[in-house]
Amino acid sequence: MPYEVELKFPVSDLEAMARALAALGATTAGCREEADLYFTHPARDFARTDEALRLRRRGEVNLITYKGPKIDSATKTRSEIELPLEPGQASLGSWRALLEALGFQGVAEVRKSRRKMHVPWQGRSVEASLDTVEHLGTFVELELIAEADGLEPAKACILSLAQTLGLTASERRSYLELLLGRPDQRSGSGS
Repeated sequence: MPYEVELKFPVSDLEAMARALAALGATTAGCREEADLYFTHPARDFARTDEALRLRRRGEVNLITYKGPKIDSATKTRSEIELPLEPGQASLGSWRALLEALGFQGVAEVRKSRRKMHVPWQGRSVEASLDTVEHLGTFVELELIAEADGLEPAKACILSLAQTLGLTASERRSYLELLLGRPDQRSGSGS
C-alpha cells in the first residue's frame, strides 16, 4: 500500500517560497482551486483514530480519498487510498448522498488555492504545494509517495529539502484539524 510522506509548514510569503523552490530547479505544475468535504464515520471516531475520508472537487475532477493514521511523530506519513470518480457536480452530489445514506456525515469543507511545483531533490521529484487555505492562511507542503520499504529514505529526503529551504516549524495537524480548532468552529463540529 502506498504511503503519503508529507511535511507542512506555515509560511508568510508564498512568492518568496516559490522563488526559493525555483532556485533549486523546481518547475510549476499549475494552479487550481480545491474543495475538500470531510466526513465522520458512523461507528468510528476519525478524530480519535486519526483517519480521514474526503470527497475532493478540483474543477470538474472528483476524487474520494481515505487517509490512515499518521505512523510517526515527525512527519505526516500515512497510508492513502485515492480513487477517481466520475467528473462533474452531479457525480459529487451522488457520492455525497451515498455516503450519507451509509451513515457518514459531512464535518467541514476545506477550500484552498493550490500551486503545485515539482522539485528535483536527491534523485527524486518532491511535490511542493503552495497553499492559500480559506480561514487558515498560507502553507507549503512537501510530499513524496513511497512504499513501506522506502519510507525512511523518503522522510530523510523531505526533511533535507525542508532544512535547505529554512522551514523549521512543521505543522502535523491537517487543514481540517486546524479549521475545526478555530474558536468559531469548535461548537457543533461533531469531531
